[in-house]
Amino acid sequence: MKTSLSTAAIARSAAPIGRPVPGATARRGLAAAPRAALPDLAGQVSPDSHEPIGAQIFRALRQAIFIGQMVPGTPLSEKEVAEMFHVSRQPVREAFIKLAEAGVLQVLPQRGTFVRKISPRRVREGRFIREAIETAVARKAAESITDDQLLELGENLRDQRLAAKVNDTARFLALDEAFHYSIAQSIDCIAAWETIQDIKAQMDRVRYLSLPEVSPLDLLIRQHAKIVSALRAHDPLAAEQAMRAHLREILVSLGPVAARHPDWFDADEPERVSLCT
Repeated sequence: MKTSLSTAAIARSAAPIGRPVPGATARRGLAAAPRAALPDLAGQVSPDSHEPIGAQIFRALRQAIFIGQMVPGTPLSEKEVAEMFHVSRQPVREAFIKLAEAGVLQVLPQRGTFVRKISPRRVREGRFIREAIETAVARKAAESITDDQLLELGENLRDQRLAAKVNDTARFLALDEAFHYSIAQSIDCIAAWETIQDIKAQMDRVRYLSLPEVSPLDLLIRQHAKIVSALRAHDPLAAEQAMRAHLREILVSLGPVAARHPDWFDADEPERVSLCT
């Protein structure tokens, strides 16, 4: 089935690179020397792939940053990364530019390129924009979703429960990505999902740090199940409300996560108009 293949692809792209870094390992990594060796990500890039090399490098580095394999302050050089992937510097430069635009890399003239800390303000801004898009997607999906698409979401929920049972947070996050992608796909609007990829970059980093202590997996699965129930009932308002409640979970977890991992976060810059209501 076409939708299943696409969902599998998005799950693979969100899967952990190399060995997943458990929360404890990531926390220990904060105390490590900034010049620690980069994780070996070479296996994540294939010259035989239909996807451009620069895009593959971008995805590999982005995911490594999200799961804590490269903590804030980690220095990156075009030369070192190009050597790791056995490519020229050009695709690496392209990946660095995209990562900087997504807010996860910082380029300091005469000093170098570094993994950025998380900006609480950008997390809130990303959540605000993502909510506007995904609640509209959920409302539309409730009107048109098919039985086959609902079956796919049900299978995804089953796999989420299996991942939660063994506390596989990396697998859970991959399935979470696939879940939201499938809903956008159900209304034939992949552009909606693509639009929020960079917008939600800071959110994704917080989500990884929040699991499972701050945001229990069972809670997130229950929220996903409410979304599916509303879609199955073809109730646009309920679907919109369930999606909104789910995406606002990040506002609950942001403060506790920042308190647990202060070295990962920039000082907060409250917005003039609150985006949390």
